[in-house]
Order: sequence, then C-alpha cells, then structure tokens
Amino acid sequence: MLPSQAQWQAALEARHGRALQEKFSAATVALCGLGGLGSHIALTLARAGVGKLILLDFDRVELSNLHRQQYLPRQVGQPKALALADILREVNPYLALDPQVVQVTEDNLVPLLAGADCVCEAFDQAEAKAMLVNGVLEHFPEKFLVAASGMAGLGSANAITTRRLGPRFYLCGDGVSDVAGGLGLVASRVAVCAGHQAHMVLRLLAKEYEP
Repeated sequence: MLPSQAQWQAALEARHGRALQEKFSAATVALCGLGGLGSHIALTLARAGVGKLILLDFDRVELSNLHRQQYLPRQVGQPKALALADILREVNPYLALDPQVVQVTEDNLVPLLAGADCVCEAFDQAEAKAMLVNGVLEHFPEKFLVAASGMAGLGSANAITTRRLGPRFYLCGDGVSDVAGGLGLVASRVAVCAGHQAHMVLRLLAKEYEP
C-alpha cells in the first residue's frame, strides 16, 4: 500500500532531521541534460526528498543509453524527460515534477531556469556545457550551479572530485578525461561523478559550502 504523504515526510525527517528535511522539501532543482549524469542525479535527489525537479532534455531514450542511464528497456524511443518523470513518480510519489522536452539554449535558458534554486549541468557536449555555465553565471549569479567535466574511461574513481570555482559555482569530475579520447563513458565512473553532483546539491541546500 502506498504510504501517505505525512508518513513519507515523517520517514524523511527521521532520516535527515526536521530542519534539514524542510530545506530539501522547499527546494527546486533544475537538471539540464537527463543522460548518465542527469538521470542518476535526479534519482538521488528524489530519494532525498527534494521538493521539485525541473527536467530538461530534448533527446529520446536509445538502446545504447541503457548501460549507464536510469531508463528501462520498455522506454526506448520515449522522450527522456517524460520517461524519467515516470520513474521518479515511482521512486517518490510526492515529488513535484516539471518535465520539459526541450533543448536548452541561450535564447530560452532564462525562462526555463528562473524557478530553480540550484542548476545542475549534465550535458554531454562541451559546447552545451559552456553555454549553460556562461548563461547561468551571467543571468543568475544568485543561483547555485553544479557542473561536471571529466568522467570517461576506467581511471580511478578517486580522481573525481568536487571543486569550488566561484561563489556559487561548483565543478565535479577529474577535469581531464574526454569522451572522445578513448574508452568513453563507463557506467560506474559516470555514476560516481553524478553522485558528487547530487551530494553537492544537497550540501548547498543544507548551507554546507566547499572551501
């Protein structure tokens, strides 16, 4: 039987404490890109009881995605934003969701991200990453931004770190490995980087900042 919302909230508060859970529950996080990084980040934040997730991706689930992304074989061909929203509703039935099948660009990022407290950059392409980072820093200096760079291959997971690059800008990854430079993306290392991003988001919502 599905637990009630009050039961759900009580279980989260028992785990995190009421004060911290209230911060998580009041927050809205935007996920830009819903592939290996974004789908993992979303699941973690949903389980932590973050109040609302804005899901932004124009792509569809492909068979080649399934080895490292949080989609199911039956969802191949579906828009990632809608497919992930279905999964998240199973994980956390009381999570507020805003899934949008859209490509984030310089022209539309302001309205798409305006309602978020924190933005997660989870794109594959370097050009898209740079566009989003530059756009958020320019238009939303008051928002937290958690981005990623370097997670490919079978290098040590211990090389993946979280660094503070600005007052509200954090970068996760090894900063070196390139998808096009060798083996490419391996599920375990992508998940480690996504875990860094999700954990940094939760720390920021808790007002715990990296030095």
